[in-house]
Amino acid sequence: MSLAEHFRELRNRVILSVLAIAALSVLGWYWYDPIIDFISAPVENVRDADGQRIVTLNFDSITGAFALQLRVSIFTGILAASPIWLWQTWAFLLPGLTPKEKKIALGYFFFAIPLFFAGAAMAAFTFPRLYAILLSFAPASFTNIMSAPDYLNVVLYFCLAFGLAFLLPVVLLALNQIGILPARTMLKGWRITLFGILVFSAIMTPDPSAVSMLAMAAPVFLLYWCAVAMAFAMERLRRRRGDDAGDRYRDLTPDQATPLR
Repeated sequence: MSLAEHFRELRNRVILSVLAIAALSVLGWYWYDPIIDFISAPVENVRDADGQRIVTLNFDSITGAFALQLRVSIFTGILAASPIWLWQTWAFLLPGLTPKEKKIALGYFFFAIPLFFAGAAMAAFTFPRLYAILLSFAPASFTNIMSAPDYLNVVLYFCLAFGLAFLLPVVLLALNQIGILPARTMLKGWRITLFGILVFSAIMTPDPSAVSMLAMAAPVFLLYWCAVAMAFAMERLRRRRGDDAGDRYRDLTPDQATPLR
């Protein structure tokens, strides 16, 4: 394919992804009330000893409520359409792989979707507890008046960041499967990986406290070690079968080397 053809294919896949997100954002707009009730539940649940709410969400402009509903709807569309736009991204890269790599990539793609949602679900489970811990530092005589859009940013980015971070094992195992990243290299580079996870967590969590950063970094680092263990097991299995990752690039005929459209 020429460069122009690659750009046209990329344009078509981006358009399909945007249309899917737009269509599912309409559902997010329709189901806005139950969604916003779920998102604001941590605020409702934080109360003082007398059972009174100590946090109030507010809007600082007349268009704030409309903008909030629009953002919640779009985020719902992005999350619900994630299988579609992830597949479009994956499908754009597949033609550049060898036939065996295509099978590996497809397998990891179908594994990545539930892992992404598992990360988002863990964020939804963790955030209310994290929020209660952070608010517990407020003096008893104080009342928290929080901007609703700022609160929404924390919740939505937290869920999205967890979902993306949980894809780390998929990426590592895919690179190991095609022979680019040996398990021994992954094991030796755990310090660099830990630093990268901490930096990623600090960037992706808008909350400036270290609590939210560590809440994300801890499970991701645990998943990294799971990926290392699985990489060693997969390499041992390949050695028993006599399958060397480097052999996949040898003896390729022109038909095999050229992606089929």
